[in-house]
Order: sequence, then structure tokens, then C-alpha cells
Amino acid sequence: MPGMLFGLNVSTEARAGTDPAAAASKAEELGFDFVSASDHLHGGRPTYEPWTMLSWIAAATSRIRVATRVLAVPYRHPAVLAKMAETLDRLSGGRLILGLGGGAVDQEFRAFGLGVRSPRDKVDGLAEAIRILRGVWSQPRFTFEGRLYRTDGAELEPKPDHPIPIWLGTYGRRALALTGQLADGWIPSLGYAPPEQVPRLRERVLAAAHAAGRDPDAITCAYNLSVRIDERAEPEPSVVAGAPDAVTERLRSFAELGFTAMNFIPVGPGQQEQVERLAREVLPALRTAHSPHERGPY
Repeated sequence: MPGMLFGLNVSTEARAGTDPAAAASKAEELGFDFVSASDHLHGGRPTYEPWTMLSWIAAATSRIRVATRVLAVPYRHPAVLAKMAETLDRLSGGRLILGLGGGAVDQEFRAFGLGVRSPRDKVDGLAEAIRILRGVWSQPRFTFEGRLYRTDGAELEPKPDHPIPIWLGTYGRRALALTGQLADGWIPSLGYAPPEQVPRLRERVLAAAHAAGRDPDAITCAYNLSVRIDERAEPEPSVVAGAPDAVTERLRSFAELGFTAMNFIPVGPGQQEQVERLAREVLPALRTAHSPHERGPY
């Protein structure tokens, strides 16, 4: 599948012996296109804050892109996030993919004293955040009066040297429409968007892009997948599991649904071995295959 992008999750786990920079460097060596990290700050399990971790990773690598998968908007004011993103993108040589979401786990926000947003406020907050990000990245002084966020003559220098891609992890009707209207990419997870639902969800994104006068083909569709390369693994609905040939065929079927990028989260024992097998026994076949899928009416 020429032009496909393949990413690899780097765990935020902060236990003895873990080395996220080394894991990312290995992913770069193996030919992955980007590494990603999730954003869950609350909990008793030791973890790293993902933005700081990805900055450390970017400094330790030279080619591979770094992606937030996905940042929960309520944790960071959008204007502050705009400055953070410009800095990381600039210092990394333009390698940032900014993944955003409305925030799925209410307990995390309650625990940190941020309150719990309604589904409507999560989508509205995501929309306002994107408008603020793009506004301060492009205008000399940006004022925005939103229902949830505001800026007053915000000045951000330097401006990004290029458009920083924004990918959204969205599922609901309003959030999918927002993705098509404003975002550069859509990154749903297999566990929340099973293959049989993807055509319907994806068409909502593409239809919204078309209605907004945007080119639907310019939106990256990335599938976030748990994967296990193991000949003895039993099939699971939320995990792509099995021998390399079986995994390859299932991933090809996802490309037929219109996905142009995939992010892999290895699960189960022997994860480093799985990463190497994925890179050497699965991805080469996917990179050289031809994808005959049709985009649809847009």
C-alpha cells in the first residue's frame, strides 16, 4: 500500500527498566513512520506525562514523527497548547502530529479538579480549541470569544514554519462532522470503531469535509490497533492477532475501508519481539501491496 503510514505506540509506563527514547529509536531503525503516546495523567500506575516524554523522544531521534494519541483538550488551555506544539514541532524539525480528543475518562478530570464536561461541551471545546490553535498559529494578534475558551490579543512568535497536522479521535455524529470540517486526520480505535461500523463513521467525516468545501482526500484516516504477532494467539474482536500472514491480510482489509495510516499497540508477552516481527514480517508486504479501495462519492 504505497503511501501508507505506520506508527507504533510507545508506552508511557514509568517503571524500572523502561526507556521510551530507546523504544522510539528502535522504531525509527525498523522503519516506522511515527511513534505515538496516549494522554492519561490520573491513576495509581506509574506513568510519564506524554508531552514531556515525546519531547524527550524527539531529541533522541532524527527522522521518525511524534504523535499525541490523543491529547485530552481539557487538560491544557488551547493557547498554551499552541505554544507547546509550535516549540516541539520546531525543535524536532517539523515532526509533530497533534492528536486531540474531547476527553473520554471523566474520572480523570474530576480527580484533577477540572470538572466533568457534558458530551456537548466536549465537542464544543474541541472545536474551539482547534480554532484557537489555528488562529494563534496564523494571525499576529488573535482574539477569540468562545463559550468555553477565550483569548484576548494573543501573540505567538515564532509562527509555525508549516501547517501542524491535527488528527482527532472521534466517534459521535457531531464530533465526526467536526473532524471533516476542521481536522487534518481522523484516528479512531478498533475497540471503539469496529470494522463493520467504519464505513458509516468515515462517510460522516468525508461528507462533512465535502460540505465545508474541503478536499476529503486530504484527510488522513488512521486506525489505532492493538496487535499481537503470535501463531498461537486466539482471534479477539479488539485485537489483530495471529501469524504474520493472517495479520497482514486483516490489515489489508482495513486499508480497503479507506485507512491510509495505522498505529500499532503491541499487546501480550514478548512485545519487543512482536515489534520486530511486525516490522520485518508484516509491514514490507503492506508497503508493496496495491490498495484498490475506492474513496466513495466524495
